Amino acid sequence: MYKESIDKDELMELPLIQFEGEISLVESKEDYLASIEYLSRQSLLGFDTETKPAFKKGVYNEVALLQLATEDRAFLFRLNKIGLGNSLKRILENPEIKKIGVAIRDDIKGLQKLNNFTPGGFVELQDRVKDYGIQDFSLKKISAIVLGQRISKSQRVTNWEAPDLTEAQQIYAATDAWVSHRIYQSLNEQ
Repeated sequence: MYKESIDKDELMELPLIQFEGEISLVESKEDYLASIEYLSRQSLLGFDTETKPAFKKGVYNEVALLQLATEDRAFLFRLNKIGLGNSLKRILENPEIKKIGVAIRDDIKGLQKLNNFTPGGFVELQDRVKDYGIQDFSLKKISAIVLGQRISKSQRVTNWEAPDLTEAQQIYAATDAWVSHRIYQSLNEQ
């Protein structure tokens, strides 16, 4: 059984993990088509989005990045450059492809502003972990409780609309989607 929660000190003692698989930055038509072909054949994907932070009241930025990850591959869709095309929309609507994430409601709403779709196959990890008695709902704490490992959140408030994403941003973004995938698999193995 899992702990209900974890405090900051316990969290900091855990080993740091990050995604170490293949990261595909999707910002051209060729990259897009190849990634859609691969992702369409998957049954389970980690899911997350990133938006450029707005530090002024009333300023809202559109979703800049959509991350979808398998066990060993992560796809980072630069939506601010390529938009949310219909092939990608079909993956987001497909009930046969589970898309696992944390606090996904706002992510989905942000994506729907780019290209309206009816979400299918989404799984909210915050709801799943309640069944295991877990009371902490941030991705960082769920990862610590379920996997016994922590993830870094140091890149969270960086510019996701930058002309080029840094390696640190790419690893951070890939890790967020991938760790949701790992947590879901780990829970299912219990």
